[in-house]
Amino acid sequence: MERWATFDCYGTLIDWNAGIGRELERLFGAARAGEQLRAYHALEPQLQREDPTRSYREVMTLALARLGAPNDEQEALGRSLPGWPPFPEVRASLQQARGRGWRLAVLSNTDRDLLDASLERIGVRFDDSIVASEIGSYKPAPAHWEEFFDRTGASREGHVHVAASLFHDVAPATGLGLRTVWINRLGEEPEPQPDVELRTLAGLADALDALVAA
Repeated sequence: MERWATFDCYGTLIDWNAGIGRELERLFGAARAGEQLRAYHALEPQLQREDPTRSYREVMTLALARLGAPNDEQEALGRSLPGWPPFPEVRASLQQARGRGWRLAVLSNTDRDLLDASLERIGVRFDDSIVASEIGSYKPAPAHWEEFFDRTGASREGHVHVAASLFHDVAPATGLGLRTVWINRLGEEPEPQPDVELRTLAGLADALDALVAA
């Protein structure tokens, strides 16, 4: 049986809060950056629900516009995203999982070119990737997982989903009856309860092997 681990990218593999936060601090000043980041977190899923066919670049641009960014800065997040850094343990953790025979895929609420730039920064080969702009749907809707299983023929028994977002990933994956590893980088309280909780991707390979034996 092939073993597949699917991943969210931003917040799980790439430091999403740091990337957005730097741009918000640059645009609105350090004193307002935290407040604006919280507002951005509320705006982004709202904009995705309003029109799932919007590209992620359009979502980020509209969010900055609603936050009050100047007209010539409303594309700042799209411009900066390819430079957002991976978390420091990500490359080694993914390489270890690959070394144990896990196939890797990304299910991301983003655009193809943006994700490709991020995966290049991570520097680990993924076997497949699915992006919102190509399927006309944003997580937490189930279309990413449906597309993944249709495309790969992966078995649910050999699959684990790994993500930092309870709302976008852990809750919907759990609702689909899938195993989950929650990367709880922010020290939150889990609801729903994932199968495994980690603070970072360190220890990921052991967690995956514990859920699906080779």
